[in-house]
Amino acid sequence: MTRSPLRRLAFGALRRLLFLWVRSETINQSSFNLRLDRSKPVFYVLQQPSAADLAVVDRECSKAGLPRPVLPVAIGEQMEPAAFFYLTRSPSWFGGHDKRGAPPTLQRILASLDGNALDDAQIVPVSVFWGQSPDRETSPWKLLFADTWAVTGRLRKLVSILILGRKTRVQFSAPIHLRELLDQNKGRERTLRMVQRILRVHFRNLKTTVIGPDVSHRRNLVKGLIHGPLVRQAIAEEVERDKISVEKAEAKALHYGNEIASDYTYTAIRFLETVLSWFWNKLYEGIQVNHLEAVRDIAHGHEIIYVPCHRSHIDYLLLSYLLFRNGLTPPHIAAGINLNMPVVGGILRRGGAFFMRRTFKGNPLYTAVFNEYLHTLFSKGFPVEYFVEGGRSRTGRTLQPKTGMLAITLRSFLRSNRLPIAFVPVYIGYERVLEGRTYLGELRGAAKKKESIFDIFKVIGAIRKQRFGSVHVNFGEPIKLAEFLDAEQPGWRTQDHGEQFRPAWLNATTNRLGAKVAQHLNEAAAINPVNLVGLALLSTSKLALDEKALARVLDLYLALLRKVPYSPHATLPEGDGQDLIRYVQSMDLLAEQKDALGKILYLDEQNAVLMTYYRNNVLHVFALPALLASFFLSSSRMSREQILRYCSALYPYLQSELFIRFTQEELEGVVDQWLEAFVEQGLLRREDDMFIRPAPSSRQFVLLTLLARAIVQTLQRFYMATALLLNAGQYALSAEELENLCVVMAQRLSILHGLNAPEFFDKSLFRHFIQTLLDQGVLRQNGEGKLSHHPQLTELVEGVAKRVLPAEIRMSIRQVALERGEEPAESA
Repeated sequence: MTRSPLRRLAFGALRRLLFLWVRSETINQSSFNLRLDRSKPVFYVLQQPSAADLAVVDRECSKAGLPRPVLPVAIGEQMEPAAFFYLTRSPSWFGGHDKRGAPPTLQRILASLDGNALDDAQIVPVSVFWGQSPDRETSPWKLLFADTWAVTGRLRKLVSILILGRKTRVQFSAPIHLRELLDQNKGRERTLRMVQRILRVHFRNLKTTVIGPDVSHRRNLVKGLIHGPLVRQAIAEEVERDKISVEKAEAKALHYGNEIASDYTYTAIRFLETVLSWFWNKLYEGIQVNHLEAVRDIAHGHEIIYVPCHRSHIDYLLLSYLLFRNGLTPPHIAAGINLNMPVVGGILRRGGAFFMRRTFKGNPLYTAVFNEYLHTLFSKGFPVEYFVEGGRSRTGRTLQPKTGMLAITLRSFLRSNRLPIAFVPVYIGYERVLEGRTYLGELRGAAKKKESIFDIFKVIGAIRKQRFGSVHVNFGEPIKLAEFLDAEQPGWRTQDHGEQFRPAWLNATTNRLGAKVAQHLNEAAAINPVNLVGLALLSTSKLALDEKALARVLDLYLALLRKVPYSPHATLPEGDGQDLIRYVQSMDLLAEQKDALGKILYLDEQNAVLMTYYRNNVLHVFALPALLASFFLSSSRMSREQILRYCSALYPYLQSELFIRFTQEELEGVVDQWLEAFVEQGLLRREDDMFIRPAPSSRQFVLLTLLARAIVQTLQRFYMATALLLNAGQYALSAEELENLCVVMAQRLSILHGLNAPEFFDKSLFRHFIQTLLDQGVLRQNGEGKLSHHPQLTELVEGVAKRVLPAEIRMSIRQVALERGEEPAESA
């Protein structure tokens, strides 16, 4: 650049023009000066050609009184026209470097040293970073153009200078003394290659320190997918089946790989961090994080798979943001292909999202490529995140796990388990979910809308005046896959799993793994004021209580949960019942009416439906104590033996539906803890082995009744299904027919009894209950799929129903079941 007067003139003009806008500073200048020997020639090396970078370095050298890179320097009897060189050649306008060959200046310096024309020469690596450091940068748009590992063309460089030029940093590194390297007597050519290698490693390590590690693996990773044995097999089958060439099948596989793979960049992560920092603190009142230390401990030496619950579209972003802010590597995130939209899809992909189709059926090549991609991520140790529930929960409950991703993970682990896998459950609890208005329509019976991340943008304008409270993120107990398999399938390490790694036990074991993940998710529940107020008021007949009564109910719930904590990973809100009421009122979720006797707090129609969502978040926590309380709605006294018998009969169905953490073997001990807590709070009185309820006119009986009502609707659904089955008779209904009848009956009863709980007639809940009856051996199917039941089922069901359901509800359910049974005869 400076070999001719014309070029020197052009460079001087560029420098003057550049510094009308650019502002630069040098990092660690004093430390560098101490290590530089001014008596020996100094040459500066920049990683890649850039006139702007050189101008900045020249300016910083002038400011510091250092030898300038653009001036000639003597090497022996020869004169080098400039004291700098580039390690790589010039890029194209849009990026791309030719890395072949060595810099001519470096070759001439080594030749002079080798011929003893020069005693020594110092090579000083210099790096220029455009843009302030990410921990201080506040502009998301500037971060989009900050330095990355991607190859940078002249056009992007120009834009970076215009946007980031006011925050430019220069780092001079320790000088490399070439005489020391030549004295190793490896010959000039080998020394030349060694110097180049040292410089490449140096620039790479420095860049890693400043902008994070290089994760731009996508291109090579995608190309490598088609060489996997299972993908090669799928390609061969595709060629045979569709009568196409191998090249066409490989191109198809590459297309699938590019459709799936993330394009993870730290630039996008920093961009999202800045945007989301504003978001969490502007819309939400920050994030409360618990039990993150366990994740740090297990992250060393394990492949981490984060399995959060799925309540909102911002779940995708929340966990990555949180991990990044706490010094942990953000994961690669499985996202539905519907989110791969223009602009948004690109940002999500660069933030770590990889996209998957809703179904893999009928496309074995796509399936093989996707499986190979996930196996590659696992094998290389990249943390991964996916939602075992599949879609977002519209009811607030933890949904039945979709086991597809778990099965892929299991098969990958069977294929290669050198790196142990640990699932980390993450419970995300919102005090007000962002898509609440969207869910409200669906809770009222509107058809489920197709998922779109634009839902977030649609609602932001309408909710700016609402208070959203905090977001609570609890990390649950990790599940180590190897330990899980040791317990479920002893000997799995030595078994032959076949070429496809699909052992006969895969499906059943994957289902149990899904249930365990869901239990660990619920185990980490963040119980917040909105959950508790919703639980209390939805248990009343009129969705209303006076302020003092509501405070007493909330104080009771808090006292019970402090006496019998649900799990070590669950968290409770601070304060007492009155504090919780004030907090929920500040979020405009409670209406009030004043009279001479005080305040009545109630839920209006809209919030009554929405509150079912927040109540359902923690229903599993209260299911067991509510069940115990329900035994005393119709019985004034019960023995411990009776309580345990009825609990044992009903618990498997509650556990299966609500993913309660306790095993059947632990049940007796937990029941005893709850009974002791009930006695301590005055909800029950104990005489020897008998438990006696309070007088019906007492305040304690009202509290016991409200607690029982939390689970009554679930028990009603159980009774409905069995009543319809028993009334139909043996081998009269298939599982699907029974499921449809249950939904119709539930809708009718919700109208007749004014039940304002949309999940009451959720088809999937009935389906799962029927499947649990089959799993427990209570029901059987014949060859035509018709159901039969145990002969003693009638006696058992009626006995339990008398204990836990009001007579009015039992009679209504039986009446509807009988009317349904008479319909065929009437129509005949």
